[in-house]
Amino acid sequence: MEDNKKHARYSIHHMKATLPIGSSQVSTIEYICPMHPEVISLKPGTCPKCGMALEPKAISHNEEHNRELEDMQKRFWSATILSAFVLLLSMGPMVKEDIFNNLSPFFLRWSEFVLSTPVVIWAGWPFFQRAVLSLKNKSLNMFTLLALGIGTAYIYSCVALFWPHLFPSTIIIHGHEVALYFESASLITALALLGQVLELKARDKTNQALKSLLSLMPDTARLVEENGHEHDIEISNVRMGNVLRVRPGEKIPLDGIVLEGTSLVDESMVTGEPVPVDKSIGSKVIAGTLNGTGSFLMRVEKEQGETLLAKIVQLVSEAQRTKAPIQKLADSISSYFVPLVILAAVATFIVWFIFGPEPRLNHAIINAVAVLIIACPCSLGLATPMSIMVGTALGAQRGILIKNAESIEALEKVDTLIVDKTGT
Repeated sequence: MEDNKKHARYSIHHMKATLPIGSSQVSTIEYICPMHPEVISLKPGTCPKCGMALEPKAISHNEEHNRELEDMQKRFWSATILSAFVLLLSMGPMVKEDIFNNLSPFFLRWSEFVLSTPVVIWAGWPFFQRAVLSLKNKSLNMFTLLALGIGTAYIYSCVALFWPHLFPSTIIIHGHEVALYFESASLITALALLGQVLELKARDKTNQALKSLLSLMPDTARLVEENGHEHDIEISNVRMGNVLRVRPGEKIPLDGIVLEGTSLVDESMVTGEPVPVDKSIGSKVIAGTLNGTGSFLMRVEKEQGETLLAKIVQLVSEAQRTKAPIQKLADSISSYFVPLVILAAVATFIVWFIFGPEPRLNHAIINAVAVLIIACPCSLGLATPMSIMVGTALGAQRGILIKNAESIEALEKVDTLIVDKTGT
C-alpha cells in the first residue's frame, strides 16, 4: 500500500495533447517504464523504481531519434577508450616490465587519475543520478549498488593517491604507495554503459518492429465531402463517420463499412487466408488490407488509434511489459540483493573495526569498500525483461503475436502445436 502511495504521483489519467488542425478530439499521452508498467508519467523522465528512461506508452510510426541511445553510445565509447589506457597503465608494468621501466610510478598513477576522472564523473553520471533518485524514493535498485561500487573505488583511489600516509603500513606497496583502483572504477563504468547500450538497442529494435506493423497503414486517405468533392488528407485528420473512397490497388486506410461499390480485398495480413474476400454494401473492411481491382466508398467506424491493426500493435506492446513468473523472481532477488550487499559492507566495517589489527579504522574502511566493489552488479535485473521484449518483437515481425510474457514461459513446456490451414 505504501509503495502504491509513493508512486501515485506518477500515475496519469487526464494528460491531453492537441491533435493536428481539423481535429475535434484529444488523445491521451502517457510515458511508461518498460520494466515497471505500473509507473506512468506526464512527461519523459526516469522511473523512480529502477531509474530507466520512460518511453511513450503508445507506439507511433513517426521516425524519432533515440536521444537516450545516442547519449549512452557517446558515453560508452568515451569510457571504453579512456578505460583501455587506464588498464594499460595499471596492469602494463606487471606484464611488460621492460617497456614501463622508463616511466616513473608518479607519472603512471597520476595518469590513471587524469584518464579515469572523466570516465567516472561524466560517462558514469547517469548511474549516480539514478542512484540518488532511488534513495530519494526509498527504492534501492541495481543503479544504487552500481553507483556505490564505482564511487567507492574512485574515491578510495583518490584518497590513496593524495593522502597515502592515512593508510596502514600493512597495505603500502613499493615503499610509499597504496594500491589504486582507478581501473576498476573505469572498467565497471564502461561495462555498465555497454549493458545500457545493448538494452537500449534491443528496445529500439522492438519499437521498430512495432512501427513496421503500423507502416502497413497508408499515410493518407481520399476524403469524400458532402458536396461530392474529393481530396487527400492525412490519416490523423480522418474522423469517425467520414466517407472515404478506396481506389483499385490502394490499402484500406481505416476500419469501416462499405457504403457503395464492390471489390475483392486481400485480408491475408490479418487472417492468413490468401484468397481475396468479396466486399459489397454493408461489408466490413479492415485498415491495412489491400483493395483489389474495384473501387468503393466506405464510412469510417474506427479512428487511427482504434483500428484492429492499432489494437494488435498495442497488444504486442503491452505484452512486452508483462512479467513472466521468472522475471518476478529476478525482481525479487534484485530488491533484496542491494540492501543485503550494503548490510554486508556495514557488517564488514564493524567486524574489522572491533576485531581487526591496528589501525582498525583504516582496515575497516578498506575492507568495507572491497565488499562494495566486488558486489557491483551485472544484468540480474535486466536479462529476463530484455529477453521478453526482444522475443515479442521478433515474433511480431514474423506474424506471431504473443499476448503476455507468461505465455512465453509456458510455451517452453509445449511439444505439440496445432494450427489451421492458414496458420492462424
